[in-house]
Amino acid sequence: MKQTILITGGAGFIGSHVVRLFVEKYPDTQIVNLDKLTYAGNLENLSDVDQKPNYTFVKGDIVDRQFVQDLFEKYQFDGVIHLAAESHVDRSITNPIAFVETNILGTVNLLHAARQVWDGKMEGKRFYHVSTDEVYGTLGATGLFTEETSYDPRSPYSASKASSDHLARAYYHTYDLPVVISNCSNNYGSHQFPEKLIPLCINNIKAGKALPIYGDGKYTRDWLWVNDHATAIDTIYQNGVLGETYNIGGHNEWKNLDLVHLLCDVMDEELGKPQGTSRELITFVKDRQGHDRRYAIDSSKIARELGWEPSVTFQEGLRASVKWYLENEGWLDNVTSGAYQKYYETQYKD
Repeated sequence: MKQTILITGGAGFIGSHVVRLFVEKYPDTQIVNLDKLTYAGNLENLSDVDQKPNYTFVKGDIVDRQFVQDLFEKYQFDGVIHLAAESHVDRSITNPIAFVETNILGTVNLLHAARQVWDGKMEGKRFYHVSTDEVYGTLGATGLFTEETSYDPRSPYSASKASSDHLARAYYHTYDLPVVISNCSNNYGSHQFPEKLIPLCINNIKAGKALPIYGDGKYTRDWLWVNDHATAIDTIYQNGVLGETYNIGGHNEWKNLDLVHLLCDVMDEELGKPQGTSRELITFVKDRQGHDRRYAIDSSKIARELGWEPSVTFQEGLRASVKWYLENEGWLDNVTSGAYQKYYETQYKD
């Protein structure tokens, strides 16, 4: 193998798409997928590549400093793509300590191990830290987040990610660690754990359950198809300038209520129901604490400097996502029941 790349959180939603892309696109590169396999990590997401000769799975926790150090010593990674994170805002409000431990301590453990192992031989190495647009806080009715926007996190989740971004930059400036960072907008697509808005609504529509909408439903997000995020990560890993940050967005703002209306209409079409049937399930619920009003990304830098653009419209990506979930009911049933965890026990038992 020409090189070995560590991808953390590779069994999760975004991570599995990145792992699959790298395993299939770079057969001469050894891809090591490190994942703790918490509730959102699912090895079934990678069942189509887990027998490839350039793929290795390792179960472990980035919070365990010695484990991380030993892993770097063993594999002598040429690069790191760090996606592992606690990422659900609601969970961060309930249990902020877990987010501090994984997102901050876990990140600094990886940075420290990379610095130790790469000391004196940084040439050709790369530590890519994947982050979120939520670190920038909230926007009013106008304006966009740019790479120069000041950080203003409003939830324990976004605060923990902001801290990890600052640590990555500190290691670049203090120790010359070859770091690059990206901040991305909301992702959607296949293999997403159904606590997030789109798969939650798909699953609830199938079951005839209520579709919960926070507050007045006018909270606005910029949505990006996860496959496009994976190609952006590939582009930045291969060609991004060290020390730089790249914002990744879909040029695709939607108010939550409008998005759910569109999703209901697509589901009615795909399920053969009269138009408007699924919209009747919409239920407004008590607002989330500290709820950011609007996110919107200016991704002109990555377009201008690296030539990346989203490849599909939201309507195309959403319909493709709906079709995937409807055609993979077994995956959704396993995830919602917890049965997917048996896959690890079967495939990777001692």
